[in-house]
Amino acid sequence: MNDLSLLSSLRREAREAPASGIVDVVNHGRTRPGLIPLWVGEGDMPTPAFIAEAATRSLAAGETFYTWQRGIPELREALARYISRLYGKPYAAERFYVTGSGMQALQIAVRMLVGSGDEVVLPTPAWPNFEAAIGIAGAKAVPVPMQLSNAGWTLDLDRLAGAITPATRVICINSPANPTGWTATREELAAILALARRHGLWIIADEIYGRFVYDGAERAPSFRDVMEDDDRIVFVQTFSKNWAMTGWRVGWLEAPPALGDVIENLIQYATSGVAVFIQRACVAALDHGEGFVAHQIARAKAGRDIVCRGLAATGRVRFAEPAGAFYLFFSVDGEDDTRRLAIRLVDEANVGLAPGSAFGAGGERFLRLCFARKAEDLEEAVARLARALR
Repeated sequence: MNDLSLLSSLRREAREAPASGIVDVVNHGRTRPGLIPLWVGEGDMPTPAFIAEAATRSLAAGETFYTWQRGIPELREALARYISRLYGKPYAAERFYVTGSGMQALQIAVRMLVGSGDEVVLPTPAWPNFEAAIGIAGAKAVPVPMQLSNAGWTLDLDRLAGAITPATRVICINSPANPTGWTATREELAAILALARRHGLWIIADEIYGRFVYDGAERAPSFRDVMEDDDRIVFVQTFSKNWAMTGWRVGWLEAPPALGDVIENLIQYATSGVAVFIQRACVAALDHGEGFVAHQIARAKAGRDIVCRGLAATGRVRFAEPAGAFYLFFSVDGEDDTRRLAIRLVDEANVGLAPGSAFGAGGERFLRLCFARKAEDLEEAVARLARALR
């Protein structure tokens, strides 16, 4: 049997899962000496010692056995404490479910809510894994391109409403947004929720970058500010960003307790739960990590200022200063093929950026730069990019 026959025997959803346009560029430049990697969504700080030490203590205590599918009670209670403090109202531990990464949280949410023939309305440009997760489930992502103007990136709520059809089951909202930095106002979230209520739709809310805001607030506006207990909202979250734990692969879902048995089953049949020692580390992050989170945010704000100032000085780029998350999404005058441009900047500037074409409709002419890094690296990266773009 030849390779074509083998591939044709696979399910269409698996066979047509898209290759990552980001990984394509990463693979081109991964091994280059001296390259400054600003292409993926992580900073350069390792996980803090107090988090890693909690995992080490758990391993030393022999906590290496199967565990609770929904997460150990201590972590679910820590999540409830953290969210209750951050959003100023009480949340029960029964709302929280520990997953093997934010990506698994998203996949479980999608698997619960959509399947073949269903549609998910998705503002774009968007993290490419949203559309991929929807497609693998057999459903269809319906893009609603946002617009860039002098006021920044904006989501046209009438256009969002116009994308809803009888096949729509879910609206997926990422705020603060990867890659644009768009951060919905409380009023916009209330309007989106009203739209979902009117059509009987679920919302998948990705508020992973909710702590990374730069207006002095402790966190971004959230659906939690406007929702009622019975609203159809599933939150996907991760430990990766706030606490520099990208390699730990652990996240969580927040959902109505009535969904608990379904979520537990989906975890059971995927990973059978997250390792206890990893969960102990997560408890430490939640209970003792506020100082580190504040440090990360201050560092990212300084990084944002460096890259915005430096790239604006080239006279060749267009962008909106991001209100949230830790990415600059910018276009370069006269450059339409951003995959080719990203490859060229690896070769000529030794800087790794993500091509905007990876982020779907509306992102094709842009590049994404992650500024969650030390100032020295960002200053050097901007200097290299400026020389290459001139």
